[in-house]
Amino acid sequence: MKKSIAFLLSSVLMVVLAACGSSSSNGGAADNNLTAESEIVIEATNFKFDQEEYRVKKGVPVKITFKNVEGNHGIIIPGLKVDLKGKSQSKVVVPKETGEFEIACSIMCGAGHSTMISKLIVEE
Repeated sequence: MKKSIAFLLSSVLMVVLAACGSSSSNGGAADNNLTAESEIVIEATNFKFDQEEYRVKKGVPVKITFKNVEGNHGIIIPGLKVDLKGKSQSKVVVPKETGEFEIACSIMCGAGHSTMISKLIVEE
């Protein structure tokens, strides 16, 4: 009986702790308490993004919004730790380095998946 109660209490505690640690559904924007000063919207259709490149400023909080217009896609920008999937999702980041960062489709979407690449250019 004591083991059953201890197991039940442990299970309840684990559920409570897991609920406290879950991230928000907006791609982490609320987690980092940043207010975006600019925004870029990346739209995905079958095997392409709406722009070949996107430009942002170094040190300026930017809201990156992903919109899946056609097909099943996601984006990943490894250099900025951005991974967005679904119909519409966003995340606020502060680019700390200038340069070019690859944007790629993160969901295997078919024959043109490997060519579904764009770039984010961070300027001074």
